Amino acid sequence: MAKLLPDGLWAIIEPLLPPHQPSPKGGRPPIAHRQALTGILFVLKTGLPWEDLPAEMGCGSGMSCWRRLAAWQADGTWDKVHAALLERLQDAGRLDWSKCAVDSSSVRAVFGGSIPGRTRPTGARMAPSTT
Repeated sequence: MAKLLPDGLWAIIEPLLPPHQPSPKGGRPPIAHRQALTGILFVLKTGLPWEDLPAEMGCGSGMSCWRRLAAWQADGTWDKVHAALLERLQDAGRLDWSKCAVDSSSVRAVFGGSIPGRTRPTGARMAPSTT
């Protein structure tokens, strides 16, 4: 578990995570952020389906980790974590932006655009029908 989320990395990420909000309905307390993040990293690294997250890892259920992943995506937590990690790498001189590539899988591609003009034919006229 420590290999997926070392203490040094956790120390950077932990302050950026939102505080737990108790449910007005009560119920079982949510799993700790570190457990949830470890489960998320494990599933994303291994490619396992969420429901196959091993209980032995102590990360709660795969569905709990998936819900936390979705909540952090919706509230912008992942953007904050990403920016903080990039800033740390930049400050350490570990980023080489000349080797950066951007494509439509990471940046929204705008569809549409202007409709091109009609292309003039380049071949000879149509041959007469043989039927």
